[in-house]
Amino acid sequence: MQKSHSDIEIRSKLWIEVDGEPVFGRGRRFLLRAIDTYGSISQAAKEINISYRKAWSYIKAMEERLGMKLVERQSGGKNGGGALLTREAREFLEKYERMEKGIKEIVDQKFSTIFIEK
Repeated sequence: MQKSHSDIEIRSKLWIEVDGEPVFGRGRRFLLRAIDTYGSISQAAKEINISYRKAWSYIKAMEERLGMKLVERQSGGKNGGGALLTREAREFLEKYERMEKGIKEIVDQKFSTIFIEK
């Protein structure tokens, strides 16, 4: 049985590259949002099911390729460590999310024009 076009959905992915190297996309957005929520790289990594080491490598690569500090880290101690997003990271995330939303709107509209019967 053939599905009707109304059952079909379109998906798209957006990522940012610097010098041909991927630097930011959906997964790294999730990582930064989780750091913002939990105030911890370790807890953020657990939340998105990656190792702390992988999370740390993603942060380091993003910061190097984007040329900006994204996460302020505090070492452990009496009250434990933590991590906070920088102002630049928050601005970058907002711009990326606006771009992602805009791309989705364009793709959805084009998909509807081509695939959805009127």
